[in-house]
Amino acid sequence: MHYFHVDVFSGTPFSGNSLTVFPDAASLSGSQMQRITEEMRHFESIFLQAMNGGGTAWRARVFDLSEELDFAGHPVIGAASVLHAMAGGDASRTWSLKLKARTVEVVTERRGRGRYASVLDQGPPQFLGRPVLDDVASWFSLEEEDLHGELRPEVVSTGLDYLIVPVRTGVLERARIASDIGERLAKVGAQFAYLLDADVLEGRHWNNDGVIEDVATGSAAGCVAAYLRRHGRLDDGDRQVLHQGRFCGRPSEMTISAHGSPQDITSVRVGGEVAVVAHGRLEGLPQ
Repeated sequence: MHYFHVDVFSGTPFSGNSLTVFPDAASLSGSQMQRITEEMRHFESIFLQAMNGGGTAWRARVFDLSEELDFAGHPVIGAASVLHAMAGGDASRTWSLKLKARTVEVVTERRGRGRYASVLDQGPPQFLGRPVLDDVASWFSLEEEDLHGELRPEVVSTGLDYLIVPVRTGVLERARIASDIGERLAKVGAQFAYLLDADVLEGRHWNNDGVIEDVATGSAAGCVAAYLRRHGRLDDGDRQVLHQGRFCGRPSEMTISAHGSPQDITSVRVGGEVAVVAHGRLEGLPQ
């Protein structure tokens, strides 16, 4: 089975968030996809199946190292660039990818040999509450005074439910998850947490047990765009760059924007460059 290895949210190979893309995965079961993802050891892998004879509509399933995800940003952006590379041509292309949580559109364009740019429209966000959390700073080995002075934590979703936790500038470097926060997140209706320095637009995200840090979290970036628009930190349609991955040694840049009024956001968009690093072939499939 053929696959591509790409780096997402960077135009330079060996930076950004790595990904394996399997463009012809119709024959695979979910358990096979999970085992392949574990074997490849990237943060996530995405498996594609053509819905209209290899045209612009594709079914997509995303797995991380432990489970299938309802939605994910960087795999979708990377997969669309792979589809463009396979189709060829320099003109802008629009792809429809159907995931478990929703169907999304991604616009791609070729930037050069092995380089593409993708913009994912994540659709309208959901604001799921602003929980009162007296101890949220301690979840990340921080102090109460490390939290942002004006912005409060809020649960936002564009397919995955993130607790956005704003912090003061300079705090991100000290943040750590010392013990699993999954149960505490579930109590406030969130699946994951994203630490955000809203003043310099930089963030960090880990698995809930804190063992693995994500290099660049596209699904969370959409929630950040919605959060900033909601609280007057982002103008209608204004494109800004959200940074992540510096503390993993793989600096990444995600372009974010939100469209509509603060109280009626119609869509959020996340984009970035994609570099094709390699392509290969599995010599066998897990049983």
